[in-house]
Amino acid sequence: MVSSRSDQPYDDLDPITGPPHRDLYASTRDERRSSGGAQSPVVPQSSVTGGSLTMVIAIMCFLACLTAGAVYMINQSADAWLRDVASEVTVQILPKDGVDTDRTLQEVAGFLTRQPGIDSTRTLSAQSSKDLLEPWLGKTDALDALPVPRLIAVQLNRSSPPNFENLSSELSQRFEGVSLDDHRQWQRQIKTVTRSLALGGIGILILVALATTAIIVSATRSAMASNREIVEVLHFVGATDGFIAREFEKHFLRLGIRAGFYGAISAMATFFIMPIVTLILGGGSMTEIELSRLVGTGHLDAAGYVLLGIVVVVVAALCMLTSRFGVYRILNSSAD
Repeated sequence: MVSSRSDQPYDDLDPITGPPHRDLYASTRDERRSSGGAQSPVVPQSSVTGGSLTMVIAIMCFLACLTAGAVYMINQSADAWLRDVASEVTVQILPKDGVDTDRTLQEVAGFLTRQPGIDSTRTLSAQSSKDLLEPWLGKTDALDALPVPRLIAVQLNRSSPPNFENLSSELSQRFEGVSLDDHRQWQRQIKTVTRSLALGGIGILILVALATTAIIVSATRSAMASNREIVEVLHFVGATDGFIAREFEKHFLRLGIRAGFYGAISAMATFFIMPIVTLILGGGSMTEIELSRLVGTGHLDAAGYVLLGIVVVVVAALCMLTSRFGVYRILNSSAD
């Protein structure tokens, strides 16, 4: 046990030579200067907080970036769907016996063209209406015998859309068997799915953050235990708790930045090769189209990469703050 006081009274010391350890301090200082000023870190890189912890934090950051990027792409794709759905409505005309459906179709299209808030109309042919049913019914001649509704796609003015309730009521009164579909049900379903995925992604990010915090707390305890002698010596020479906490903080900050960078690069590579892997596994062009409808192009844009950068910053900050508070807590508990 090192004592902080000398056995010899300070009054008996030579005022010129000073304390008996001055020569030792001077020689240590001279050696440090001759070696270029290099000092050993409080937490060595080869300690328990080395490569293994970097790999674990990198995996956590990879999962966080993967989740954030996937939720971002799905949200972007859902927003594009909502914009398309909100900019167009469909008018449906049911065929009736004794009624000229083509003539009714032209009259309804002309009526819609004159209404405010409508930019254009597009009348779908009977074959086009049947083609819309093929994904559910398949190719069959039975469609020719069925009363397939005729459709009119109405392009809306996004800045000043019409009043759908008034338009639907007027169409029902003027034309028999005509109805308006404003796609509100589709919008509600898309919003529900998007919000559910966003909540699931937030839940995963919270779990990753909690796991990362637990790992850093455990690593901080291990580092403090393995470097207990160094911490005691630092306290002996006058180092404060703040100085020791900053040393651990800087170490874990560098570790978090390095691990976060590895995790983010791995996530970017995953997003980049995802469409390629789909084609290699035999998905074909149809699978790629369906995948693009769900998550967009499958690649992140500039805002997506910024989001991954924010995840890296958050992971690094989490490592730094967790280690700092952990060191303070351990030092305070040791003092008690």
